[in-house]
Amino acid sequence: MDVFDTPTPELQTMPLGLYDLVFYSIVAAGFALFAYFVYSWNSKSEVGVRYRPAVLAGLCIAGVASLSYLVLAIKWDTGYDLVGGVYEPNAEARATLYPRYIDWTVTVPLLTAELLAVCSLAGAKARSLRFSTMTAAFLMILTGFLGSQVLAQGRDVTALVVWGLISTAFYAYLYVALIGAVRSSTSSMSVEAGRSLRNATLVLLGTFGVYPLVYAVPVFVDVTPAWLAGMQVSYSAADVLAKVGFGVLIHKVAKLRTAEDVAAGVDTHPESVWVSSVHQSEAVMPSSQTEVRSTEFTGNTVDAAPVFADHPRRPHEHHETEHLREREHGHSDHARADGVRHGATRTATDRS
Repeated sequence: MDVFDTPTPELQTMPLGLYDLVFYSIVAAGFALFAYFVYSWNSKSEVGVRYRPAVLAGLCIAGVASLSYLVLAIKWDTGYDLVGGVYEPNAEARATLYPRYIDWTVTVPLLTAELLAVCSLAGAKARSLRFSTMTAAFLMILTGFLGSQVLAQGRDVTALVVWGLISTAFYAYLYVALIGAVRSSTSSMSVEAGRSLRNATLVLLGTFGVYPLVYAVPVFVDVTPAWLAGMQVSYSAADVLAKVGFGVLIHKVAKLRTAEDVAAGVDTHPESVWVSSVHQSEAVMPSSQTEVRSTEFTGNTVDAAPVFADHPRRPHEHHETEHLREREHGHSDHARADGVRHGATRTATDRS
């Protein structure tokens, strides 16, 4: 076992400037995540039901991360005492780093679910891939946590290397699985939606790569106050990019795919879809509501509402309308035929 002689990263004495820089990055990241939570909450109705799980996953991610950064800001503020012009760590300073791993344990698996929710996978294949990627994401964070925080408080070089490699193996699986899912899905969507989905995947997997780089620094470089500040700032920036930047791109993909489904007549959406001030599709009400409004009952007569040629319908709706018309004409023909027969009978009776 090769243990570092320097203090654990979060127990470094911080100069004024570096302390303020870290505090700034934590609070700014927390505000950005909370703003994204409010945005997602108020725009969730812009996305069709088919892609709504992506929005709900983004909401959970933003909510958990916002609370995590609130804890980090409080611990950073109370974990250091200003002594002689520098900030000395106290007992609370230990909690200025590991809450991030608690956050990632929940949010990183949800990030994979958010991405898969706008892909074209369905049924058992979608469930299997979602389970495997969420499990791999969880194990990636857990194994990294063991190496960086649990074993010898992250000061054991062997533990850092071994558990870091195990964590990287799970990251490699995520890389292959998610890219495969995206590649198999882009052919079933528009060029713009496919491009946005690819960009979102690059943002997610690219920011995932920041964490192991920061994790590996203590193996090669002595931990210093400047390194601690750089680590905290890097983690905050990566969190915003992976959760807010990625989430905005996924929201765009979900809206584009909603518009495509409405235009193709395979789904409905109660409001028009706009993306970047470009009109993508008209509002189309669900068929059940259309059918209720399109039929009026007057006595025993069924009157079908007129069909508007310029209003998009699903294919089966045309058949249902024609069926109503056929039934109406059929009842009228039978009534006329019965009248003729009854009239003929009465005439024959009168003559007799």
